[in-house]
Amino acid sequence: MPINAQSAQSFVPIKEIRNGVVILKDNSLRALLMASSINIALKSADEQSAILLQFQNFLNSLDFSIQFFIESRRLDIRPYVALMEEKFAEQTNELMKIQTREYIEFIKAFTEESEIMSKTFFVVVPYEPAVVSTSGGLSSLFKKKDEATKNSSEDTAFQENLTQLEQRVAIVEQGLMRTGVRAVRLEAEELIELYYKIFNPGDLEKPISLDK
Repeated sequence: MPINAQSAQSFVPIKEIRNGVVILKDNSLRALLMASSINIALKSADEQSAILLQFQNFLNSLDFSIQFFIESRRLDIRPYVALMEEKFAEQTNELMKIQTREYIEFIKAFTEESEIMSKTFFVVVPYEPAVVSTSGGLSSLFKKKDEATKNSSEDTAFQENLTQLEQRVAIVEQGLMRTGVRAVRLEAEELIELYYKIFNPGDLEKPISLDK
């Protein structure tokens, strides 16, 4: 039985992406940070101990939960091969043309035989607003509130919740920085790209960059 767009959307927990923040259908907020990695195996024993201690202190200092997410996908080598094909076409030296062609064939063969994966590391910072029940009592008096007032109230609540979320993001960024990990906040366009890739794993998109 085919699944239409409306039924497919019911499986996506995202309500909207606004001001660089993911708003879920339960009105909770999520900010995403892309984090750099550390090859701890190349560090000395003292450096390893210091990094692990800083990371432990960072986790123990948090009074809210965070989520670590690793995106692992096969590296798309096609843009690089296309670039090398352009270089091959531009070559005027016959020896360089031969070497460039051999290099292109080597890259193709190597990537076909080996599963070369790229890994991207993310930290999800959540904020769940307190839910105020309006059922029963005087709630019926407010049901006729005009739309403009309702939207203004929702915008005010969102800004307050956003402030709380950004405070958490700052804490996480500072804590990661102490361990030597650089973190970059994803903005709306990058969030859309990331979630598109998550829900459409067959599509290959350009990787998100830490360079900002």
